[in-house]
Amino acid sequence: MPKFSDRRRVRHAASEMFDLVADVERYPEFVPMCRELKIRRRIQEPEGVEILVADMTVAYKLVREAFSSRVTLDRPNLQILVEYLEGPFSHLENRWTFHAVREKVCDVDFFIDYEFKSRMLGMLMGSMFDIAFRRFAQAFEHRADQIYRG
Repeated sequence: MPKFSDRRRVRHAASEMFDLVADVERYPEFVPMCRELKIRRRIQEPEGVEILVADMTVAYKLVREAFSSRVTLDRPNLQILVEYLEGPFSHLENRWTFHAVREKVCDVDFFIDYEFKSRMLGMLMGSMFDIAFRRFAQAFEHRADQIYRG
């Protein structure tokens, strides 16, 4: 199964970076290969945790795939967990963790582990997904620079 992890130190508050990643509906504006994202359901849990069920459509050239996931936004612990529900993957798990270093500096940990159901789709999309996931953390950092420094 392909896996990728990254840790980036960014010049933004941990809470700002959490808010940016938690705003999933804006992903089509800046996330590589994300063409559409719709929230199907929002559930408010106790103590600042929110759960979203979201449908994301990713595309590259002529290939277009949609999948659903459960997104747990754990604001008190500055963690986001994405768990796969349905679509072209046999497995997908994505985690974000935000660690305050100073008031306007934090470390962003990004981890993704995934596998396509279809070997052919894996061969077709796999290398593109690897490249896109390697650019994810950078895309969020650039977005934060635009929003919080603008």
